[in-house]
Amino acid sequence: MNGPAGMVDFHVHSGPSILPRRSDDPETVRLAAAAGVEWLVLKAHEGSTAERAHLAGAQVVGGIVLNSTVGGANPDAVVVAATLGARVAWLPTISAVAHQAAVGDDALAVHRQVTFRTVPMLNDGVLAEEWYDVLDVVAEHDLVLASGHVPVPDLVEVFRVAAAQGVRRFVINHPLFPFMSWNSGMASVLISLGVRLEVGCVADLEMDATLQLLDEYDPSLLVFGSDLGHSSFPAYVEGVQSWIERHLPALGEDALTRIMANNGRDLLLR
Repeated sequence: MNGPAGMVDFHVHSGPSILPRRSDDPETVRLAAAAGVEWLVLKAHEGSTAERAHLAGAQVVGGIVLNSTVGGANPDAVVVAATLGARVAWLPTISAVAHQAAVGDDALAVHRQVTFRTVPMLNDGVLAEEWYDVLDVVAEHDLVLASGHVPVPDLVEVFRVAAAQGVRRFVINHPLFPFMSWNSGMASVLISLGVRLEVGCVADLEMDATLQLLDEYDPSLLVFGSDLGHSSFPAYVEGVQSWIERHLPALGEDALTRIMANNGRDLLLR
């Protein structure tokens, strides 16, 4: 089954990596094209994919994950990544306090063999001062600020401050993973900030997260991010096609096109 034209995958992992990946960058790009994906965002917990994306293809996009491996709240690292073409800045993943507290959860099983130093975001519910310079760089370069593995209650404060600093593109990755602490009562404030939610293959492996989120979020605010690439997850083409087959009957063609193509392109490029 073919997906909508112009598909965007906002969240793909490939090699080289310290985690086991199904394919390297060139092969991942080939597989994405075979699945009908037009724009591909490479993510690496190790740090920046801006350089790799530049080499991988004209419609391959990179970003930077602000784990301890790049110094955490390091505005210089974000400047360099953005100058090299990055479009996304992810908040900490493996370095996130919530990730480390939930390392035994099934949702994080694929990361258990990797440990980074902790990179906190908040002090007593207030954004740590060192993050303000990072947010200024994200705003200056009009990057997408992505949640990483920072839980949603903390993101409400982070995104509120970021919006006041001039950041205008926000996305929450896999919001229904248990360690993300999603609460439907937060949907209204997130919507008011223009926050998009990522839905996709890995997030739907154990639950139908996409359809649950549609109870609170309009399809115009959902973006597709497969999160595929780890050797424990389904192969790329099969994973994407299976997700389409599973969700097309419930979503319909118009909503599927918005989620898998239009919304991601607008968030990434407009």
